Amino acid sequence: MARYKLILAYDGSAFAGSQRQASTARSRTGRRRTVQGDLEDALHSLGWQGRSVIMAGRTDSGANASGQVAAVDLDWPHKVASLRDALNARLPFEMVVREAELAEPKFHPRFDAKSRSYRYLLFCANLRDPLRERTAWRVRPELDAGLLAQTAPVFIGRRDFGAFGSAPAGIGNTVRTVLRAGWTEVQPGSLWQFDVTADAFLFRMVRRMVFVQVAVAQGRCSRDAVLKALDRGSTGKLPAGLAPAHGLELMRVDY
Repeated sequence: MARYKLILAYDGSAFAGSQRQASTARSRTGRRRTVQGDLEDALHSLGWQGRSVIMAGRTDSGANASGQVAAVDLDWPHKVASLRDALNARLPFEMVVREAELAEPKFHPRFDAKSRSYRYLLFCANLRDPLRERTAWRVRPELDAGLLAQTAPVFIGRRDFGAFGSAPAGIGNTVRTVLRAGWTEVQPGSLWQFDVTADAFLFRMVRRMVFVQVAVAQGRCSRDAVLKALDRGSTGKLPAGLAPAHGLELMRVDY
């Protein structure tokens, strides 16, 4: 029996989130699919008899990933690369194991993580774009790129992000340390990319951060209101709402 570390990529539009829940079963039962559930189905077909794989974190329904991390204990008498290939032969098209490697017996994808990095894509357009809108949020009216660039750095540092997300059940602490936050104008005037890295994230924290920054860039909220919310951990005068999940991607988990 050995512990394996798996790097997963998936199209979140196919799944009701990453985490298997008591009320969520596999696709062949006619119920909603999850990343964890489909991965466990593939593992069971390889003789895995465990109860649950361990994942680095949960992603919302519709959110994507290119660097989700999972760990599983498995008796596998073949090469590690063949485990990756065997799983990919059994996984649905919307998910792939990018890498598989042996890990330390006590490796924990969530608790051992030093940081996590997310990316969010959005674009401005009056007409809908069926292809681009699969992975990016279409916003209107247009954004002030300067205000976007000025707002992102206020999140950097150790702050109370209570106004931007909720802590896991039973853990009331909403303080997190953001190591990096910034926007890149990928296509001038139309396509923006938000990259953020933190030691950990609250539930829906990145989507909330993006929504509020868009409100600032559209003149519906002030940068000062964001600063006050971070100082007090209260929503204050921030507009309510979340950026859609489909624009979000878990890029990397660092250990």
